[in-house]
Amino acid sequence: MDGEVESGLHPGTDRPTYHRCMTARGDDPEPWAPADHLPADAQRMGLNRLVPDGALLELAGSLDSSKRSHRVVAWVLLVAMVAPVVLTVLNILR
Repeated sequence: MDGEVESGLHPGTDRPTYHRCMTARGDDPEPWAPADHLPADAQRMGLNRLVPDGALLELAGSLDSSKRSHRVVAWVLLVAMVAPVVLTVLNILR
């Protein structure tokens, strides 16, 4: 019966119950859940990986500077964030 889909909600919460192996209390993270890389102040503001700003912070927070591919992703993110500002300033100055 493990892995069998259940219907309903976790007791005392509005979270849906999907598998028997999920915790019923809701306070313990599931072992298969990804690590949370959001800063504490972003969590206090209510951001999580399900909203666009929180997802971007989660991605940036999970990058490891010792890995070359992560540094490339960081540079691409930096260019993607700065390019619209630079283009807007150049358009205003023209």
